[in-house]
Amino acid sequence: MLKLDFLSNDYKEKKTSAQIAEESIEIDIITGKLPKDKRINEAELCRRFNMSRTPIREILRRIEGNGLAYSIPNRGVFSSGLTSREADDYFHLKTVLEVQCVRWAIERIDDYQMDLLSETFDFMQFYTMSNDLDKILKINEGFDSIIYNAAHNVELKKRLHRYNFIIKHANAQIKYPLNYLPTVLEEHRSIFNAFTARDANAGAKAAEIHMYKSMLRRK
Repeated sequence: MLKLDFLSNDYKEKKTSAQIAEESIEIDIITGKLPKDKRINEAELCRRFNMSRTPIREILRRIEGNGLAYSIPNRGVFSSGLTSREADDYFHLKTVLEVQCVRWAIERIDDYQMDLLSETFDFMQFYTMSNDLDKILKINEGFDSIIYNAAHNVELKKRLHRYNFIIKHANAQIKYPLNYLPTVLEEHRSIFNAFTARDANAGAKAAEIHMYKSMLRRK
């Protein structure tokens, strides 16, 4: 069996304390815990993450650069919030990039990555039969990550992971329909079959259909 770390129940991606703090603050902004135009309290963040002001300020600068905060001279840093329209915009941007990513991945995937994708799809089928939603959500992320890596484009991978992060937390309260697991399995099957056939056009079309149906499920 190939190493598929994301399948482990206790798997956690290795992150620095600064990365953990940055993601936590961004999640608070995306989910509305830090609503639009609310001042972000540096002192509270220092206590919360056990960090000094210098790294906290650097984290806030990165968050501002990501578009989720803004600063006012002599007043501080404020949450930009995330509207439903902005979340929809991120999803549409992701759709365009994901379709291109699948096309490139089919053209560029190596044998090891193809084996990873195949084994991941096998697990996807198994846990769909087991009706294990939590496991399937992890496997779906792993399936996507393999494809992102197989496209061999660093900027594309970075942007897709970024959009996924925002969309995931913007949709934290989403309710999955009863037929979600078998439906999504068939959508992924179409994408996987395009990889096995090395048919980039079929893969791009399957990815486009999957993203369109995913958009409908968000409504």
